[in-house]
Amino acid sequence: MKKFKVFILVLFGFVFWAITAHAAQGLTEDYGPVVAAIVERGDKALEAYSPSSGVLTGNEFSRLYFDIFESSGMEFTLNLKDSSFMLKIESSFSLIISQCMKAEEKQVIEKSWQNLKINLDIAVEEYSSGGKAVGFWGRVLQSFLILFREGVEAMLVVAALIAYLRRSGYPDKVKVIWLGVVAALFASAGAAWALNSLLKISGAGREAIEGVTMLIAVAVLLYVSFWLTAKSDADRWKAFIQDQMDDALGKGSMFALGFAAFLSVFREGAETILFYQALIGGITGSLNAVWVGMAIAVVCLLLVYGGVKFASLTLPIGIFFKGTAVLLFTMAFIFTGKGILELQVSGMIHTTGLDGWPMVAWLGVFPIVETMIAQALVLCIIPIGWGIMRFK
Repeated sequence: MKKFKVFILVLFGFVFWAITAHAAQGLTEDYGPVVAAIVERGDKALEAYSPSSGVLTGNEFSRLYFDIFESSGMEFTLNLKDSSFMLKIESSFSLIISQCMKAEEKQVIEKSWQNLKINLDIAVEEYSSGGKAVGFWGRVLQSFLILFREGVEAMLVVAALIAYLRRSGYPDKVKVIWLGVVAALFASAGAAWALNSLLKISGAGREAIEGVTMLIAVAVLLYVSFWLTAKSDADRWKAFIQDQMDDALGKGSMFALGFAAFLSVFREGAETILFYQALIGGITGSLNAVWVGMAIAVVCLLLVYGGVKFASLTLPIGIFFKGTAVLLFTMAFIFTGKGILELQVSGMIHTTGLDGWPMVAWLGVFPIVETMIAQALVLCIIPIGWGIMRFK
């Protein structure tokens, strides 16, 4: 197993070396010109708007998002500085596009556009570099945030699943989780290459793929979390280990655990690769800052892994498995909101805004009807699943 872990760490380093060998487009941190271009074209599009031409106007705002806001690198760098604020702008674009496509009255769209312009102005005032070069430690922070923020959720899930198998007395089956991680690393590198070089897929297509992947991950995480909840009672767990463990950890359950690890890593892997390509594309000269930030992130992720492993060894078994189930439920809840939002940005799902409702980005809660309905359904699944388990 130690040799296998060393192999994974070497593979991890090789994958990131390979993906950063070729830089993508440059990125901007001077948001002034970007926002000016968006506002100019947006004002013209809205001036010519009528319900009968809603589809044309919606397509124009979609181009503003993908061809200017995203392609300029503003989405990427703003996401590093304040992901919640970036999601606020992203959801505002989605709302305007959807309102145009549904041929809403002009004053409704004007109100949404004014709100979006206010947020774009805030981005310029508070987050723009104003054309100033970003220093060494600024790049280190950006590199760190990419890997740590994208990787911490995956690391939590992977660490929890590994701890679960070790605590249940089956450390030999941990390799299934690591195999899922290895497969996800290869799949992420392949997906990033295909999206960036082979398929030349549009920004909307990428958002749609990410949204679908998130929702698949939701289904798998819910399944695994219910499976863990059913074993959280200490007495039933002891009997379960003695009488049924071999059957329960058969091919079906082991596949689910390995697939959960795979999706947790793959869900963010390809996007992380593309983020690093964009970051490197905006750097002239040495890439030392990128590697320093990446190294710090790896250390922090290993600390997260160690923390979960320590908790698995010290907490009572019932509390640990209930805590693990709650973690996976929470991840599923977050992925649901963010997955639906990605599908809305891609244009696959309409967006219905909720004026005055709060946004809690870290929980995937947005002032949008469709995301809240989806998350409410996830919450409804919890008592239903609990009732079924109690009945059994």
